[in-house]
Amino acid sequence: MSSALFRTKNVEQSIQDTEEPEHALRKTLSALDLTVFGVGVIIGTGIFVLTGKVAKENAGPAVSLAFVVAGVVCALAALCYAEFASTVPVAGSAYTFSYATLGELPAWIIGWDLVLEFALGTAVVAVGWSGYIRSLLDNAGWHLPAALSSREGAHGFGFDILAAALVLALTVILVVGVKLSARVTQLVVAVKVTVVLIVIVAGAFFVSGANYRPFIPAPQPVPAGGNLKAPLIQLMFGWAPSNFGVMGIFTAASVVFFAFIGFDIVATAAEETRNPQRDMPRGILGSLLICTTLYVAVSIVVTGMQRYADLSVDAPLADAFKSAGHPWYAGVISFGAAVGLTSVCMILLLGQTRVFFAMSRDGLLPRFFSHVHPRFKTPHRPTILLGVIIAIVSGFTSLSELAELVNIGTLFAFIVVAIGVVILRRTRPDLPRSFRTPFVPWVPILSVCASLWLMLNLPAETWLRFAIWLVIGVVVYALYGRSHSRLAEREAALAK
Repeated sequence: MSSALFRTKNVEQSIQDTEEPEHALRKTLSALDLTVFGVGVIIGTGIFVLTGKVAKENAGPAVSLAFVVAGVVCALAALCYAEFASTVPVAGSAYTFSYATLGELPAWIIGWDLVLEFALGTAVVAVGWSGYIRSLLDNAGWHLPAALSSREGAHGFGFDILAAALVLALTVILVVGVKLSARVTQLVVAVKVTVVLIVIVAGAFFVSGANYRPFIPAPQPVPAGGNLKAPLIQLMFGWAPSNFGVMGIFTAASVVFFAFIGFDIVATAAEETRNPQRDMPRGILGSLLICTTLYVAVSIVVTGMQRYADLSVDAPLADAFKSAGHPWYAGVISFGAAVGLTSVCMILLLGQTRVFFAMSRDGLLPRFFSHVHPRFKTPHRPTILLGVIIAIVSGFTSLSELAELVNIGTLFAFIVVAIGVVILRRTRPDLPRSFRTPFVPWVPILSVCASLWLMLNLPAETWLRFAIWLVIGVVVYALYGRSHSRLAEREAALAK
């Protein structure tokens, strides 16, 4: 039983499975496409919302340093992802990497984790997009009925039709083809990057040096608490990180980490990349570098335009321009935010369907979902199924309290990938690696420690929900995946 749970799928077999005609995805993506995908999914909720929240509550003007810290944590993980994605160019990202190194059960757990992460992330972003669109419509004098604009409509019933419509429209785009998705993303990314650059350039003219003093406000310890909303590290050690001060920067980093979620999705498109050995590292590292630079620049400008204590938590960029006497920019920024969240939602949905597709191709989920469309060469069945489910969830459910599950799921994946790099270096030193993570095992070890530190700063209730989801996943694996996996069938055939 133990050997069955930790049986691995070797790299050669993983690549061979991608060449089967009924399971083969079309290879159309370039390094530019991958970089655009990365920028498209990373720049979104974080840069338009979190800047004000963490500056006001945790770090003050030093929020720019919090983005640097979070970017470094992601960079450590990105180096590990780049080696894996170029060595094992197969759809599924951390799931596929785990299958090749840690075994079937760990691979199932990480795949199950990624399904939750991407699904929840897609729904949360869709709801956020809907809020920006409703704001723009209200400003134009067009008002949707309450029952069709939120989850708190008339008589306690409501359906967010805008959020659901967005998910369904993006589902159609993803079914038609990933290249079309890349072209749509390029257009969307161009719009929102332009808006971000407008914020940086225009905002620089309204910066006041007085707003940077003090750059790191004096520490204000967080009162101790014993409820599940407190960070796990507080419940474990009776200590909570302080707001402001040097430790406030690290507390802020655990919050703004959400702003970087998505670069790992680039790795899920490895199988659809024309030259993954060359282009995957460029796409992963390039998109992360671009976004970190923009995040730091925006946070410096915004905290210079308006004193950190006065920043808006909901719309810091737009309100900063209002405080400077230029409300016209607020509409432009709201438009850019809505456009930006469109690409985030699409790429999260893309990542989820590729993980689901990879798991079904391995037999851990029903193989009905592993067939590609005869014309478009996309995994249309899981795309349609997941698109419809997420559209319903985003329309009916308020997910604000569950958004932190996206953080913990991503950090968990980072840890697994870092460990996998070390294991594969030892078990398969003969594999050709076009990109090698530097200073192994020290970089992977640092990646594990940094990710675990941010996880410990998340609320205990987030850990509890995450544990419940994983337990459900283990049950599903025990009842279906363990006996239906392709590795199990091959072992049974050899035994005969």
